[in-house]
Amino acid sequence: MEAKAIGQMLLSAVFQRSNLIESDYFGLEFQNVQMNWVWLEPMKLIVKQVRRPMNTLFRLSVKFFPPDPGQLQEEFTRYLFVLQLKRDLMENRLPCTENTAALLISHLIQSEIGDYDDTADREFLKQNKLLPIQDRLQEKIMDLHRKHLGQNPAESDFQILEIARKLEMYGVRFHPAADREGSKINLSVAHMGLQVFQGNTKINTFNWSKIRKLSFKRKRFLIKLHPEVHAIRKARCRHRSLDPKLSLLLFPQGPHQDTLEFTMASRDHCKVFWKKCVEHHSFFRLFDQQQPKAKAVFFSRGGRTQKQLMEYMRDSGIRRTPYQSPTPHREPLQLQHQPSKQLQQPTGILSCPKEEYSKTVPPAHTFQGSSLDSAQSPPFDSKSPLTLSPSTQMSALSLPGRTPSPLQSPILSEVGSPRLGEDEEGRRKRFPTDKAYFIAKEILTTERTYLKDLEVITVWFRSAVIKENAMPEGLMNLLFSNIDPIYEFHRGFLKDIEQRLALWEGRSNAHVKGEYQRIGDVMLSNMCALKEFTSYLQKHDEVLTELEKATKRLKKLETVYKEFELQKVCYLPLNTFLLKPIQRLMHYKLILERLCKHYAPHHRDHSDCKEALKVVAEMAAQLQSSLIRLENFQKLTELQRDLIGIENLTAPGRQFIREGCLYKLTKKGLQQRMFFLFSDMLLYTSKGVTATNQFKVHGQLPLHGMLVEESENEWSVPHCFTIYAAQRTIVVAASSKVEMTKWIEDLNMAIDIAKKSREKSEIVLDPGLCDRSNRSSDEVSLESEDDTHSSRSSLDKQTHHRANTTMHVCWHRNTSVSMSDRSLAVENQLSGYLLRKFKNSNGWQKLWVIFTNFCLFFYKTHQ
Repeated sequence: MEAKAIGQMLLSAVFQRSNLIESDYFGLEFQNVQMNWVWLEPMKLIVKQVRRPMNTLFRLSVKFFPPDPGQLQEEFTRYLFVLQLKRDLMENRLPCTENTAALLISHLIQSEIGDYDDTADREFLKQNKLLPIQDRLQEKIMDLHRKHLGQNPAESDFQILEIARKLEMYGVRFHPAADREGSKINLSVAHMGLQVFQGNTKINTFNWSKIRKLSFKRKRFLIKLHPEVHAIRKARCRHRSLDPKLSLLLFPQGPHQDTLEFTMASRDHCKVFWKKCVEHHSFFRLFDQQQPKAKAVFFSRGGRTQKQLMEYMRDSGIRRTPYQSPTPHREPLQLQHQPSKQLQQPTGILSCPKEEYSKTVPPAHTFQGSSLDSAQSPPFDSKSPLTLSPSTQMSALSLPGRTPSPLQSPILSEVGSPRLGEDEEGRRKRFPTDKAYFIAKEILTTERTYLKDLEVITVWFRSAVIKENAMPEGLMNLLFSNIDPIYEFHRGFLKDIEQRLALWEGRSNAHVKGEYQRIGDVMLSNMCALKEFTSYLQKHDEVLTELEKATKRLKKLETVYKEFELQKVCYLPLNTFLLKPIQRLMHYKLILERLCKHYAPHHRDHSDCKEALKVVAEMAAQLQSSLIRLENFQKLTELQRDLIGIENLTAPGRQFIREGCLYKLTKKGLQQRMFFLFSDMLLYTSKGVTATNQFKVHGQLPLHGMLVEESENEWSVPHCFTIYAAQRTIVVAASSKVEMTKWIEDLNMAIDIAKKSREKSEIVLDPGLCDRSNRSSDEVSLESEDDTHSSRSSLDKQTHHRANTTMHVCWHRNTSVSMSDRSLAVENQLSGYLLRKFKNSNGWQKLWVIFTNFCLFFYKTHQ
């Protein structure tokens, strides 16, 4: 290099020599005077950073660890990541259990020497020290290696990355520090934000979206949080009963309580860590890398952001010939100077093992492009370093301390809008067209939505009750000890699906295509794992019941519950989210049935799908009766909250049958009313004119002795029928012949069930509602519009009322929904992207849309 060369020139030369396309994940590091490994800064002169450049050893290393290796498009890039993990294991920088370590090494051996051979394995382990405790684990490593028969090097690399990414110390580099009390801790920076460790245990994460500012002053490193984030984290810390000293460290008191302070060994250490934080934020959070200003700047990372890199790989038409991992019996490669015109094979990279490449890598200009779904763009709204949006904006319901990856987030950015000019033929070339792919895509999109639905409970509702200290500890344990393990399982499941879809979409090589264009194996392994959570799902009945009892008993919890349901994040009635895990199981069953029906019996994915369906069907059969009971209880409790003038709606034995809109004959003519049919009674309500806009009960008719008959001819009203109750007769009209038939059939069915019931109902009806006037049963009830006899509940005091329930759908659409309709709707939930056309314009807007609960919910930029 020239004397005035900057670091980027050396980096470019290394990347070009090794033909490394996804180079932005990597950097060069060297040891400084204090013998600490530091990164070569790209925008500074090399001679200003390195004391003796000619004698300095540089090593290529992974600088930015993405949350999901599926984001790495090149097999060669994944191979280099594997070498980095191999080095981390050797240097004891990737702590894990002995079983995990043995599994990682077994895959490394499979990648290096191929299938199991007792002599070859022992010789390899003798010559290569891959673990400090390797001798103790040798037999276990060899036993595991025996199971990888037929696995090619690329598959082994993929397995290594899959295992490693789930480890807490994946990509973690410690920066020693101390808290205000002098206790030793370690700081680290990752894709999602800053992490705090005590030993090797992560005790806190500060998500980028929660950080307002990062700075350092002499030896002090400062993290300034948004004030509301600080309050939530402090409440969560109280609930977890952390060490008081640790609590003080993470949540200081006084006028600057939203600023966390850590002390490092020196100002230089603070500066190094601060630079790493800015680099990680720039790479993972920004859409576009900021252009350097004309004047000298204090610090600039240079290079592309992760989003720019992924777009470049997608749009530039670059695709390398599939990388062939090294074959056994390799000779060591020597790094030699060769003429620049001659293509160089990748050598000397990440302490490259003794091997040679079986296929020469073609020149860069001959590569052909890979594809990523353009819809999969990160949900970042920040375009300048650490100038982040307030946490009060619902950031895609993402878990605190966890930033969604570009393959995870359903939230759309303008940058991620589709290329509408692309012709259909071009899209067919870029994306698979097999029906199985679209079914797999449906699994992915609905799984994302399902995970966000679980976060309504695990994250947002938890924060609400902790903040107000509204829930008893016993109920907290019961609720979250059941839902948290299920949530964690589905986080891993979602990553598996994302990984498979990324591979499915991003490959064109025929051999690899067949290997990854399937979903059955992913479903089978995860459905078998989900089976272990059946006991948690069976407890949801108890959870729902106890939560309902507590809200009736504890005024504070009732208030928090109601206020939470009015928030946008709770887009469905809260207890609906508690049914999601069992309902999701039924959804898996239906999707797998579609896959089995689609695949021919000889298809390689058919057997896995069939076996997965068998596992799911077995679980569904166990939980079916529980689901029916839960859905009924959930609906009754929902109506108990939303209807004014009815008590004890959740009485034992009562079944919900149908709700919907009918027109009732009154003194002012036909008036719209909402009717609710149960197994023992029929309620009818009107929509209130109060600020709450709620439905008020006007009548409650017992089914015992009821008679229903069509009466269109008598009243000259289309689709009209008369209901004769014990003490009242009413005339109603439906919106259509079909609606009238549904109501009459369900009413007769319910009357028949009530008639056959051997025991008299113990439910006491409100006499005021049963008989407003002393009419005979054959006298038609013509109520007045100003009838306000119905009692008022505390719900009347609310200034807003949620309009996201089925009754509002029925009211606005002038229709009805039965319990069987609700169960069927669970099977037809969807989520994904739709394009919205602007009026009087050629412009389009891409929105994330969820179809559930008979509604479409549209999301734009997190809301």
